[in-house]
Amino acid sequence: MENTVVRISKITINNFKNVVNGDICFENTRKDYKASVLGLYGQNGSGKTALIDAVSLLKLALCGLPIPVKYADYVNVGAEYASIKYELKIIDKSYEDEKVYSVSYAFSFKKVEAESADVIGITDDTEQDFKFFMFDEVLSYLCVGENGKASAKTVIDTRLGDVFSPKKNVDIFTGKNKSSYTDMIVEKKLASAMSKSFIYSKAVLNILKNNCTDECMKNILLSLSDYGADGLFVVDTSNVGLAGSFNILPVFRRNTNAISNGKAVIPLNDDAVVPQESLDMIKKVVSNMNIVLAQLVPGLTLSVKNFGTHSMKNGNLGYRIQLVSNKNSREIPIQYESEGIKKLIAILQLLIAVYNNPSMTVAIDELDSGVFEYLLGEILRIISEKGKGQLIFTSHNLRPLETIDRGFIAFTTTNPARRYIRMSNMKKSVNLRDFYYRDIVLGEQKEAVYDPTDNSEIAFAFREAGDYCEP
Repeated sequence: MENTVVRISKITINNFKNVVNGDICFENTRKDYKASVLGLYGQNGSGKTALIDAVSLLKLALCGLPIPVKYADYVNVGAEYASIKYELKIIDKSYEDEKVYSVSYAFSFKKVEAESADVIGITDDTEQDFKFFMFDEVLSYLCVGENGKASAKTVIDTRLGDVFSPKKNVDIFTGKNKSSYTDMIVEKKLASAMSKSFIYSKAVLNILKNNCTDECMKNILLSLSDYGADGLFVVDTSNVGLAGSFNILPVFRRNTNAISNGKAVIPLNDDAVVPQESLDMIKKVVSNMNIVLAQLVPGLTLSVKNFGTHSMKNGNLGYRIQLVSNKNSREIPIQYESEGIKKLIAILQLLIAVYNNPSMTVAIDELDSGVFEYLLGEILRIISEKGKGQLIFTSHNLRPLETIDRGFIAFTTTNPARRYIRMSNMKKSVNLRDFYYRDIVLGEQKEAVYDPTDNSEIAFAFREAGDYCEP
């Protein structure tokens, strides 16, 4: 929604991957920055990617999309189900005095046997034995009463009732329309069968738009739905890695090794056919990206090479194009560029959006992969100090610990029951990178941040393993 800013303020994770319990706040209480940045550091296998996956789940839920069964496989071994709670802040600037909503959205999930597509009335050519099952979906927000005290007000609680509770909200949502009430009962069953959110299914949102008489509830649900579709983006290691991917607009297609604007897809390692309207937009966005790219990699720019008209699969006329880099007066197809250059191209448009848009949230796993450490530190310094949006990232490169405020940094621990912490007992003048190294060795925090390794044991293991190598 226009004039609305949405941000994640906190995530609490239970029994997800190797995180038995972990909560992490995204707000920097040390200084009043416009940007919200959270860099997560820690040992391999300590829960960094679990946080990025949790953000991916939020996007899928808010978009009302079916959630892949792989996320159900991430339920912690020994646990029956996993739960994630998201706390978000919605700032509505359309009023003279802007309204601020503190919203809580939570759900649980597990892996269950899939029902037959024939039974639930859905045509599915890729029927699976198991599926992601979402349950106990709850949406609430803090409401300030006449006495000035804030109390939690439930919008939708799917744990009770044929549709949800409280019952009075069902009447508000449906306008006491019997047909809409029946539609919501049906949609709740379909959402469960299709492994997607009931609250953010298209049918429920349409009923909300047409019937809901509570403007506050309507604004909260529609703001979060728009945020999921247009303001929240996740780049994980399956999107950007050795193969690379690139978004020409802040629209991200998961698991697509391509440039995507929502209408056209341009693979980095091949050419593509796009319609005329997409070509014009691609050229404009690439031109804007070049303004920043030329500063990050001196002398490097991108251009779109047009090979002429070509028939598209739908019968319409399109253009066959390929992305090329320009340096030293030579054109080189992007597929032949280094992985570091591909990585920068892959994330650049999203970083530009985070810098300029206060309602943009981008989560990137292994941000440092392929990026020169000095450049990485400077990019993060600029975004954290002068940007407007929200950036969440994981990294192994410690350079950012020296360039951005320590309020933007969190760490994983070796304790699955308290997986995320901030460093405590630090003097203002202390270098966070040095402090982190010191804590790895001495373990001065309440929770250990590193499971010690023994160099002599590692050397012995290498030698012993070598006994079984072929000569």
